[in-house]
Amino acid sequence: MQTTYDVIVIGGSYAGMAGALQLARGRRTVAVIDAGIRRNRFAAHSHGLLGQDGKSPSTIADEAKAQLLKYPGVTWIDGSALAAEKTGDLFAVTTADHNTLRGKRLLLATGVSDHLPAITGLQDRWGSSVFHCPYCHGYELNQGPLGVLAVSEASIHQALLIPDWGPTTFFTNNCFTPTEIQRQQLAARQVRLETETVSEIAGEQSAIIKLANGRLIELAGLFVASLTKPASPIAYDLGCELAESPVGFYVKTDELKQTSIPGVFACGDLGRPMGSVTFAIGDGAQAGFAIHRSLIFDGLPQ
Repeated sequence: MQTTYDVIVIGGSYAGMAGALQLARGRRTVAVIDAGIRRNRFAAHSHGLLGQDGKSPSTIADEAKAQLLKYPGVTWIDGSALAAEKTGDLFAVTTADHNTLRGKRLLLATGVSDHLPAITGLQDRWGSSVFHCPYCHGYELNQGPLGVLAVSEASIHQALLIPDWGPTTFFTNNCFTPTEIQRQQLAARQVRLETETVSEIAGEQSAIIKLANGRLIELAGLFVASLTKPASPIAYDLGCELAESPVGFYVKTDELKQTSIPGVFACGDLGRPMGSVTFAIGDGAQAGFAIHRSLIFDGLPQ
């Protein structure tokens, strides 16, 4: 196996593959290291992606991988990247099976991990009746009764957004107390306010909200803005600067997806405050273009 590449891509989901595709088409050698853990693996269908609407996430990813691997410059490595460091002019990446790969550039596409409130039954229904994105899942709930579970004051934005997909109840769950202006905004959007503590989420096809006082509220779907952090420590270990959004941390990049560390790029959910498959693909393509150009122009006499 070749161990020195033009680019090493850590993360082979939508963003990583999109970046690798542009680099392969630029006739560069690319190694993609993929642990096979996509953020949307809990969802049965992916919606809102032009030309792929309604397909399963695994089908979209498998088709993309098959197309990518037709390019001879691409090497696919199933497994995890444990560490990365700069060694001279190259980056050295150590994999879980103790192999070391070297590359002139590094593209981080490891995504983020979602962290949900510690409520019984919530994690079990993530992607089936509990969701984070109404653009991805709201239409299929057929204007049924919906809920928003607060995780912070920032959840007010989500509560004001969701009524376009169905009548909405906002569960503040002891996270914050809405101001008078916020109450007026909720009323203007016809959002019902529920201040009782949520004790459990039940139900099979629906989300049944169990409140601490014993009441049950059945919903077609419950939305919650998960708190996120980078799924891998590699960006942090390399010294990449992080930025914070209302829902968590991500790697800070410029408009070309370059991180604060020269030669290291980040894309997809890892490199933006909010994500979707559409954004991930666009981000990856942008990073691929930028990396290819850096390989050309950074090597010219200055």
